[in-house]
Amino acid sequence: MSIESPADRIIIFDTTLRDGEQSPGATLNVQEKLAIAHQLALLGVDVIEAGFAVASPGDFQAVKSIAEQVGKPDGPIICSLARAMRQDIQAAAEALKPAAHPRIHTMISTSDIHLKYQLNKSRSEVLAIAASMIAYAKSFVDDVEFSPMDASRTEPEFLYQVLEIAIANGATTINIPDTVGYCTPKEMGNLIQGIRANVPNIDQVILSVHTQNDLGLATANALAAIEHGVRQVECTINGIGERAGNAALEEIVMALQVRKPFFNPFFGRAADAEAPLTNIKTQEIYKTSALVSQLTGMLIQPNKAIVGANAFAHESGIHQDGIIKHRQTYEIMEAASIGLPENRIVLGKHSGRNAFRTRLKELGFELNEADLNKAFNRFKEVADKKKEMSDWDLEAIVRDQTQIQVESGFQIEHIQVICGDCTCPTATITIVTPDGKILTDATVGTGPVDAVYQVINRLVQIPNQLMEFSVQSVTAGIDALGTVTVRVGHEERIFSGQASDTDIVVAAAYAYMNALNRLYRYLEIQRPPADSVLMPT
Repeated sequence: MSIESPADRIIIFDTTLRDGEQSPGATLNVQEKLAIAHQLALLGVDVIEAGFAVASPGDFQAVKSIAEQVGKPDGPIICSLARAMRQDIQAAAEALKPAAHPRIHTMISTSDIHLKYQLNKSRSEVLAIAASMIAYAKSFVDDVEFSPMDASRTEPEFLYQVLEIAIANGATTINIPDTVGYCTPKEMGNLIQGIRANVPNIDQVILSVHTQNDLGLATANALAAIEHGVRQVECTINGIGERAGNAALEEIVMALQVRKPFFNPFFGRAADAEAPLTNIKTQEIYKTSALVSQLTGMLIQPNKAIVGANAFAHESGIHQDGIIKHRQTYEIMEAASIGLPENRIVLGKHSGRNAFRTRLKELGFELNEADLNKAFNRFKEVADKKKEMSDWDLEAIVRDQTQIQVESGFQIEHIQVICGDCTCPTATITIVTPDGKILTDATVGTGPVDAVYQVINRLVQIPNQLMEFSVQSVTAGIDALGTVTVRVGHEERIFSGQASDTDIVVAAAYAYMNALNRLYRYLEIQRPPADSVLMPT
């Protein structure tokens, strides 16, 4: 893959596995990161920021594994973040060795508020560090990206000076981060315009932007930057990330696709030019979005642009009438363009394995025999309870049954709950411990879920605090599958879990156990505290 700046398209730099994973509760293990990285490669992203190699042994191994398995000669650039520090750059370089196209992304703060309160360094010191560390990164790889953190609040003349020195010392991509989501689109345009006019060697590099969503302007700011000459955009699936998140990949890509006649002239093309403005295979968007949501436990709000459950739904009679007469009256894109099936084929309890396998392939799921068997058995169980099984149900079952499991943990063997208006909610649960012991306990709670969680806590003996509990219906109807997502806290860290079932209490139990198993694994491998390293945006 070339690292030269394309004049006629946007480079999509996906940081779901780095900035996205910094979302509270979105911590991923190596296998989960690999699964997402493989899907990002299928999606067609140009660059995968696989992690922050120096942050922990787990992050290092994730970057290395992705470099080995996804960073093929015909695959995407694999990138690791590194502060402008020798140990960070060394760790990134070592983890990236197996990649055919490695990139080290190094950064240092440049705004006065960061220099004073975070780095305690002068501008001259920052200039010297940036120059030497970019040159050091260049000694390991040809492709070096540099970010002046908090660029949008950096004094312009100093920012120009930093960028000129960065390019002179070997940076091949210059990324401009709106680290705290402070910019408006007009200000972002002026910022990029000023950089292009005042940094004399800026034409030697790819110009990039990273926009945070604190004011809900991340996508708008990224598109404004594109209008002013930026040719790489850093983004995440579903817009996940620090605080309010990042610019959402699916929003940027589909904006460029749907409004191509508007954006084409900014690339020197005729307004009616047909060539796409990114390399993204848009039909993979929905599948990628759902995978990231399921593995991170970050639910997608129903009204989320592009991938939300309501994005292609119409309830108003006026809208329904218009859609029936002509789709484009109220839809500016087709559901099929993001890989969302429009025809909902219904399977039932009498459907066979071949029909099940065939429909899953149509939905984009290629399962090995073991995973297919697990998913099919679960399908039969649920089909016995429901009259009809929609594609939404099938997708929930497959993701629930084939999700990446932690290497060790507690397994639920049996759940029984008794509740009612004249009965104290009582839960009896049997679990299998990581060392194979079978434990059973029962207790009374204020409600069925409370009783279940009290029993689980007594059995696993892992200190935690339930931070969030949410239930989402997969489909409409009284017999719908329900997906439960929970977040548990432990010493300032948050771990998520997710599970689906027609019985919400059962789903709640499995979701809670999934979250506790993530916490258990974290405690087992004794990862360093989150505040031992700077986690930038």
